[in-house]
Amino acid sequence: MNSFLQRHKDRILGVLSAFDRIRFRGSLRRLSYVGGVLQWLAAAGVLLKDFLPLTEQLTKRLHQEAEQFAAESGRPVQYLESKVDKEALVRQIGQRQESADNGVVAVLKTLETCRSYDIFRQRQTQTIELRRRVRKCLHYYFYFEDGRFGLTQVRLMSWFPFDCHVVLNGREWLARQMDQAGLGYLRRDNCFVNLEDFERAQRLANQQPRIAWCGQLDRVLRRVYSGAGQFHGASRPLLPQPYYWTSEQTEWATDVVFRDMAALAELYPSLTRHGIETFQSPDVLRFLGQKLPAHGGVHGRFAGEIVSDLKERPEGVRIKHRLGRNTLKMYDKFGSVLRVETTLNDPRGLKVYRPKSDDAEGPKEWLPLRKSVADLARRSALSQSANTRYLEALGKVDVDAPLSSLTDKLCRPVVIVSRDAAGGEKSRRYRALRPFDPEEVKLLEVVSRGEYELSGFRNRDVRAALYGGDAGQAVGKPDSAEAVAARRRVASRVSRKLALLRAHGLIKKVPRTLRYLLTAEGRVAIAALLAVRHTTPARLAA
Repeated sequence: MNSFLQRHKDRILGVLSAFDRIRFRGSLRRLSYVGGVLQWLAAAGVLLKDFLPLTEQLTKRLHQEAEQFAAESGRPVQYLESKVDKEALVRQIGQRQESADNGVVAVLKTLETCRSYDIFRQRQTQTIELRRRVRKCLHYYFYFEDGRFGLTQVRLMSWFPFDCHVVLNGREWLARQMDQAGLGYLRRDNCFVNLEDFERAQRLANQQPRIAWCGQLDRVLRRVYSGAGQFHGASRPLLPQPYYWTSEQTEWATDVVFRDMAALAELYPSLTRHGIETFQSPDVLRFLGQKLPAHGGVHGRFAGEIVSDLKERPEGVRIKHRLGRNTLKMYDKFGSVLRVETTLNDPRGLKVYRPKSDDAEGPKEWLPLRKSVADLARRSALSQSANTRYLEALGKVDVDAPLSSLTDKLCRPVVIVSRDAAGGEKSRRYRALRPFDPEEVKLLEVVSRGEYELSGFRNRDVRAALYGGDAGQAVGKPDSAEAVAARRRVASRVSRKLALLRAHGLIKKVPRTLRYLLTAEGRVAIAALLAVRHTTPARLAA
């Protein structure tokens, strides 16, 4: 990210990274599987045949408390018969009337699918058993102004096992933090287009992932339903169950705030073109923190889907990279804010340094990242790393210097003078590059691949990309003298190509290795050349 900020520092006011939208899921862990429910019922002396009457009684109690809470708040429950944009509806309600004295803005309910339990009868054995099943039940949506988080949504399932969701907006929360700190800002929707002090605002945002999340989420839930996790109506008291909170979806956004709309408008087309034309599947894997094999490509056992797309929306152009259920996207907001946002729905493949769950005092080690809010700080750090890598890759795009300043010296021969072992001078002449020759372009595309950004590339990586993995083997058996000689000829050909790029200053050799990396000048020059090659004459003329 530093290269991007350094390159465009005269146009940028500041940078802010924080949560955008966060969706938490609360579940009663013991009641989330059949065996746990059976143990829970047995502890209370409830027979399995009485399970459905018990759950119906609990559901009825929840309905009564939800309706009573809404009535006391002066916000009668609105039933939605069809699928609507609930957030847009709540905004309309908020514009028509202020929130209630207790902060409630609206209470909605609608029929939605859920995973619950049912009793099934076995005809052969004349017994009954408990099974998980998909069904429909009423879900309540509570929208209210929270003193800490701002506008908050609580979604409560009205049927056993009473799962719930809490949705927060990190930017709304940050606005509350800055209000308390007396920090000035200019806000549009969920975006800050200017801040009095970016560093102080960032310090406040850095506190968000590290609060006592379990206690805060329990507080938010019990604000709208005081009986959460409490059960009554059995012959013996039913054990209360604590909610287990997980981060079901987190959006972590990095906003680069430009001084004016014209500055971003000039830069943004080049960024989107570079992102959609240059970044490939291994790049997306690297951006999102997934491991890459030594050859820099996609792992042979990777079975996921990687998709990149460009979409024109009424508010602007959005580029989005999707890896499974996780995404990384870039878009402009209100003309002057460039936002890079990582959304994590599935933490598989990501790691956290922690002790084992069943040995909290034990040694720490690298273990799979959990959905639990206990790993939320690590989750936000990984998201920030993804945003940083993406902006760092975009730092290659230069819109200030004319193309001639990059190509003039590349299209001239270069003479490299060195000293031999005896101390004498010797010179070697390298031809000019042909930046629009198809073979030369393919070489530039290979060496500028994003998967080589960290570990670099080798002769054999370039050889495999240009000539295929079986280069030199078609002439005979793989171990025959003819095949070995053919492979050596191909390797020598690639060595000469790499020497040419080194002579022109586009790549450099990593000391004491067989790997090469792009130079800063090489990143800019190759990105510009490839962008021009894929641009239409009409765009160039414009």
